[in-house]
Amino acid sequence: MIPDLSVDPSGSSVDDRHRVPTGDTGTAVSRLAVVLGSARPGRFGPVVASWVTEQARRHRQVDIDLVDIDDHQAVDREAVAALGGRLAAADAFLFVVPEYNHSFPGELKTVIDRFTTEWARKPVGFVSYGGLAGGLRAVEQLRLVFIELLAVPVRDTVSFHGARSAFGPDGNPHQHEAARAALDQLLTQLAWWATALRTARRAQPA
Repeated sequence: MIPDLSVDPSGSSVDDRHRVPTGDTGTAVSRLAVVLGSARPGRFGPVVASWVTEQARRHRQVDIDLVDIDDHQAVDREAVAALGGRLAAADAFLFVVPEYNHSFPGELKTVIDRFTTEWARKPVGFVSYGGLAGGLRAVEQLRLVFIELLAVPVRDTVSFHGARSAFGPDGNPHQHEAARAALDQLLTQLAWWATALRTARRAQPA
């Protein structure tokens, strides 16, 4: 199926082991954390997240840090601090998230709730995947969570309905051009808001 476009339709260092280099030689304007929001065994999320990060590499406006919450289920102080540093360094967030029981995964909520200022006054976007609903009910609930955290959810969402059948064995969506156009629009929105909000945070710190 065609991805759904109608969704309601600092200088900290980042560990280079987790950074996906940009595909353009230009200087990155914003640091984007792509967050894979599922830790369930047998999850389909890595396929979607891999495609998202590969497409995002084409944007000269962003530098990518891929965060997999499955790597961050431990609650020891050092691990939490390390993840907090990566989130604080980000100018924007893009969540790749499934829908479980009309909502988003509990493991993702646990990770989100460990942090506060790291999310604040930064834009948040969503790429959702699932069955007939394409994960959109998870996105609508996440919007409320991030508004409470003083983050700024952007309008557009990319959603994959019937996700396991929407992707081919090469890891690309069958409707690749439509999906890429939708993601490009979302990334452009995130880059604009990331620049505007970073400028505002520097001019008037909270």
